[in-house]
Amino acid sequence: MKPFNLTNPLAAKRPVVLSMSLVMISSMLAACGNAGSSVSTSAPTTAAQATASTAPAASPASTTAAKAVVPATVVLNWFAEPEHGGNFAASAKGFYKDAGFDMTLMPGGPQVSSTQIVASGKAQFGMANGDDILVARQEGIPIVAIATSMQKSPQAVFYHKEDTAIKDFGDLNGHKVYVASTASFWQFIKKKYKLDSAQEMKYTGQLVNFVSDPKALTQGYVTSEPFTLTQQKVEHGALLVADSGYNIYAGVYFTTEKMIAEHPDQVQAFVEATVKGWDYYKDHSEEINPSIQQKNPDMSLDMMKFSAAKEMDFVFGGDAATKGTGVMTKERWTEVQKQLVDVGVLKTAENIDKVFTTQFLPKK
Repeated sequence: MKPFNLTNPLAAKRPVVLSMSLVMISSMLAACGNAGSSVSTSAPTTAAQATASTAPAASPASTTAAKAVVPATVVLNWFAEPEHGGNFAASAKGFYKDAGFDMTLMPGGPQVSSTQIVASGKAQFGMANGDDILVARQEGIPIVAIATSMQKSPQAVFYHKEDTAIKDFGDLNGHKVYVASTASFWQFIKKKYKLDSAQEMKYTGQLVNFVSDPKALTQGYVTSEPFTLTQQKVEHGALLVADSGYNIYAGVYFTTEKMIAEHPDQVQAFVEATVKGWDYYKDHSEEINPSIQQKNPDMSLDMMKFSAAKEMDFVFGGDAATKGTGVMTKERWTEVQKQLVDVGVLKTAENIDKVFTTQFLPKK
């Protein structure tokens, strides 16, 4: 996570799902052009086409043809951070290259919509939270989840430890809560815990209002805010959103229905290389973090070390511990979709088999 800053609004964590408010394609394309990494505008190239266009002419002394690679891009869901450790490991260790890709890791940000960029064909793969994907499909964007980086979300609501009244989500009534009012997780928590008297305050990504008010709460991520708050000497606690029952997959990898239909081999290669990258990052995060910092120099290596350690259970715990890195289940997707319908974020439920697939995950 790009570290939070008490005054810089761009230090906000990745955007939460906003009902019916996906970024328009025109805005997306402008952001894409300023995202820091160029993205090929050509359609995905097959390995055969790549060989024909890039292989050098054979010489009498040469008996080995150059290995074909396919240009590809994955749009990350925020600025480069340890939550993308598997992707950076796959790039640094050559796993993407071995899988046949010339891979670009395109950073996200507050004005970058990974779902729109992938849907437009400007990138082949993207990352988003599970509820983002469900909302995008409701909006007519034909994307499909193909793996997840995290088994549960590190999204949390932070409170001051001196406020001894806060022990569970039901205790938020009567408090100021800095949160995106249309955030899907907040809609769920408000309804489940009957938070009729919680005072919704506009969430800007800054911590200054939370820090200055010992009775206030704020949304954030347990992989980032604790580091910043500890540096500010703010004693705090956190209520993990997943513990409320709203247990989405976070950092979900997706592609388009078209990509799956036309280039299933590339989708398979991407998923396998990315999973291999995550498995490598698990034990070698400090080796990989400097390459992440090159793309996000505002984030210190100390914070990256903290974040990497905090995220391990989110990535490798849960079903991943027994079923493998990146695994997803129909039960979890079905439950989240039902929750989103119940709170009105989704109008209707669709066939969940169209939303995600595990066919490309490595077989255990």
